[in-house]
Amino acid sequence: MGNIGKYFGDYLGICSDFSLTNKKMIIDTHINYMLNRTNEMFRYEGLPDTIPKRNIELLIQTHGHCAITEVNGDLYALYGSMGGEPNPYYMPTRYIVANPALNFSKDLEIGSECVVIPNDSTYMGLIPLFLRYAHSLCENEISLNMASINTRMLSLISAGDDRTKEAGEKYLKDIVSGKLGVIAENVFLDGIKSQPYGTTQTGTLTSLIEYEQYLRAGWFNDLGLNANYNMKRESINSGESQLNNDMLMPLVDNMLECRQDALESVNKLYGTNISVKLNSSWEVNEKEIDMDLKEPQKETEEGEENGTNED
Repeated sequence: MGNIGKYFGDYLGICSDFSLTNKKMIIDTHINYMLNRTNEMFRYEGLPDTIPKRNIELLIQTHGHCAITEVNGDLYALYGSMGGEPNPYYMPTRYIVANPALNFSKDLEIGSECVVIPNDSTYMGLIPLFLRYAHSLCENEISLNMASINTRMLSLISAGDDRTKEAGEKYLKDIVSGKLGVIAENVFLDGIKSQPYGTTQTGTLTSLIEYEQYLRAGWFNDLGLNANYNMKRESINSGESQLNNDMLMPLVDNMLECRQDALESVNKLYGTNISVKLNSSWEVNEKEIDMDLKEPQKETEEGEENGTNED
């Protein structure tokens, strides 16, 4: 169920040789930076020292789930695979863990020997969502880079022989170095041909930039952050800027509910007092959306009261 454990190791490390032609590196970089952001999505209180907040969130977000269990008297968040005979709702009942660092390997019964914390209701995690946007951004950025380079070529120059080619290269080299180009022979003018190029690059660059903005805004919106993209190329009013508020929070709310329900079971099983709530921009955004939803209701109630008073 959402077993994408290979990504957890891939997205740890320093990228010092970034290249706009290395697709895997571009995709990994996008996902790394987004994981840095989503690692601040939730605020935990009461976590034991053996469960760092950074690590439990990376496990849950990249793998789709992890399990809290007791090892040598301490609680740990460990990743494993689920199996066993399904329960009446066809959910797994066993969690198999093998952790070399703790020298711990066991087939745990879910609910009595461990508690599984899913990232979402379908145990998918965030990597499939991240890969979709990261792949699209990667392709668009490569196209944008190529289009940007092509704007340097105002025309294509061809020569019929080596002598003319050398004369043309010297002429261009003098121009690039800031010297006045000198044409020594008429054969250069007769032998060289110039074809206009790149006349449509401005429109291409604009379209690619807009697509980049669209992808980034869609990625943030799916994660509950309001990043409006204005495809009208003009100002928008406050009503238009709030049109996507309804789609921002459902996934985040689902992720929060899954964590809260699981931690409630952890508290009951192990006598802890761990809690979780939204953090950072997600907490602020939720409050702003609540205020936006309450404002029309308040205006309606005030209008009804005024209408009643007038009667």
